[in-house]
Amino acid sequence: MWWRVLFLSSIAILGAGMAHAERKTVCTITVNSDDEKQAMRKRLPPGQYDFVELLEKGRERWLHSACERHVQCDVLVISGHFNAGDTFYSDKVENGDHLKVDELERASCSNSCPGMFSRLKEVYLFGCESLNPEATRNATHGESARERMRRIFWSVPAIYGFSSSAPVGPTAAMLLNKYFDSGPSEIGTGRVSQRLLRTFSRNHITHTSGIRGDPAQMAYRTQTCQLFDDRLTPSRKLAAIHEMMRGEHADARAVLDRVEKLLASLTDAERASPEFESTLAAISRDHATGARVLATARTTREPAMRVRLVSLASTLGWISEDERRAEHARMIAELLGRNAMGFAEVDLACKLGEGGALEAEIPAVAAAPSRASAASRAAALACMGSAPAHAEVIRALWGADSRDVQVAQAYLRNRPVTDPVELRAMAEGVTRMSSPDAQVRAVETLARMRIADREILDELGRAFAEAKSVGVQRAIAEVFIRSDYRKPELAEMLRRNRLRAPEGRPDLIDTLIHRLQGIS
Repeated sequence: MWWRVLFLSSIAILGAGMAHAERKTVCTITVNSDDEKQAMRKRLPPGQYDFVELLEKGRERWLHSACERHVQCDVLVISGHFNAGDTFYSDKVENGDHLKVDELERASCSNSCPGMFSRLKEVYLFGCESLNPEATRNATHGESARERMRRIFWSVPAIYGFSSSAPVGPTAAMLLNKYFDSGPSEIGTGRVSQRLLRTFSRNHITHTSGIRGDPAQMAYRTQTCQLFDDRLTPSRKLAAIHEMMRGEHADARAVLDRVEKLLASLTDAERASPEFESTLAAISRDHATGARVLATARTTREPAMRVRLVSLASTLGWISEDERRAEHARMIAELLGRNAMGFAEVDLACKLGEGGALEAEIPAVAAAPSRASAASRAAALACMGSAPAHAEVIRALWGADSRDVQVAQAYLRNRPVTDPVELRAMAEGVTRMSSPDAQVRAVETLARMRIADREILDELGRAFAEAKSVGVQRAIAEVFIRSDYRKPELAEMLRRNRLRAPEGRPDLIDTLIHRLQGIS
């Protein structure tokens, strides 16, 4: 009889052990709404699922803290706005909590956090475009959100997310409850749930799996992880970046964002270490890779990307400072040659020419063939430091062509005028403009200069009274607001001469009148 007792006891102990082993840990990162988490917590059997919130409110390195606590997740639920970017964030201004995808990748790659994701079976990404298959303008490192999530959660068999807009918290919770109502839970099994996909089918849900089993993707992950692995020195990471840029088919644009982040994170002491300097010197001698990076820069149509690649070539020792400035001038000349010098390009040219950095390159750009308008060409040369071009672009501010006015506006945002005589000439020209749309933009440019000259402000007051456009009057009101103009009779002049907008809603003119009330 005793053996039966022993047998039954053994079965009970084994059963208890199996029940304990079957308990699953649902890790949550609640950046925005907790509706999804609460729906799962209420509907999953408490004896089978434990919930652990990884985010610690107000703590900067909360994911690192979870690693130190040796949390092991079977299921991961991330709730936050995303939009195929590089950060999950909250829509509440007062909530500063966020989750950078770089931190997820660091946790996935680094040996300092070996267990958190090691037994993950499922990941739920409740954020817009969290599995967008397209490399959108928001996507990090030129790859799609889907590609990056597959690499981060490389061994996970079931990753759920959204290819486009995702349901907001309460809607997501409602759909989760609908899923639980339709049958037994499959959460934590590691198998793709067709019932869950059907339940969210009208909400752009999609699913994928990690890259395990794809040799090419796993090799790329090994390379990429070197940039996030806490065990590697800055020198080793720099060498890894060099390796990723080498090869005939390598594209520096694919790693540029990571390179910039690494270099920006280094301290002066790390940069000055013998190991780092030795690695940097070795990279600078790789002229073949440097030539390919520079060739990529020259063929890149996007000016901002081109500037970043040229800066990288300079930082890694492939070109000198003089050569870097020459590359910037070459780019400006090419933009003028294909008539592509608009607002953004003028803004970039002015930033490159700050402090007279491109003055020596003015003759070369001035001599290059140009298909751009006279105002665009003048703005480019003025950004580089040409005084005659500066005078020409100032005159373009009150021209008849709204595109020329826009170019002048871009220039003056970077090189605001401070000389009183020049400011008065500008104001006089702006008040004589005949095109309301162009005049609005020109007046807005004056507003940014916070004009305090009484003569100019009086002239603008007369222009307000004579204006035939509500838009022009509103723009002039902004000049007065920014200049803190306090002429007592101004309020009455505004009331008497203002044009009523069709919508009849309060605007900048009302704001200005309200501020002037009470002045005697």
